[in-house]
Amino acid sequence: MNTLHHATALPDVDKRALRRFLRHQRNALSQQEQHVAAQRLCHQLKALPEIRRARRISLYLPVNGEIDPTPLLAWLRKRQVDVYLPVLRPFSDNHLWFVAYRPDTPMVKNRFGIWEPAERFSTKRYHRLPAWALDTLIVPLVGFDAQANRMGMGGGFYDRSLAFIHRPGPSPALIGVAHACQQVASLPTEPWDVPLKAVVSDQGCVRR
Repeated sequence: MNTLHHATALPDVDKRALRRFLRHQRNALSQQEQHVAAQRLCHQLKALPEIRRARRISLYLPVNGEIDPTPLLAWLRKRQVDVYLPVLRPFSDNHLWFVAYRPDTPMVKNRFGIWEPAERFSTKRYHRLPAWALDTLIVPLVGFDAQANRMGMGGGFYDRSLAFIHRPGPSPALIGVAHACQQVASLPTEPWDVPLKAVVSDQGCVRR
């Protein structure tokens, strides 16, 4: 799968301005365009080997125009895949837990207005999985390029929580997802960026 989208050509702008521009791009999509994009995204994801072979997957609940990976849930549960959500770790500096997401998981909104498993559920260790034990993480992003470089929201949650990926040992496959309009010609990278295996959009896939 190769992306069919023509990358947005951008002037030389700083990261904050680029992030603002790309968030505007996805927020400008209509509800119908979002719905169609989500269905197309999930069709692409189902074909990925990192998704098909996974038994433990983390995905996210979308907010602020992020592309929606949740149409994948019924397919995952039919395949008896364990699904987890990122949760803001209490009393921690921008780190994430990965907490079981089942039909009966109690949910609350966090400080960013994102639904996540309630703290009384998340703090029980048997409801969580260490990030290294996940097979695949489906992660949101603000922008991406043809080398599968990712621009996140700027909080560093995933980079901090997955920093162990830079060291030897077991680690999950990271799959970024986005609207095709979030692709740009190139993105600046930092040494602490966690590398993605691929970025999947509603129009295709780019791999590192």
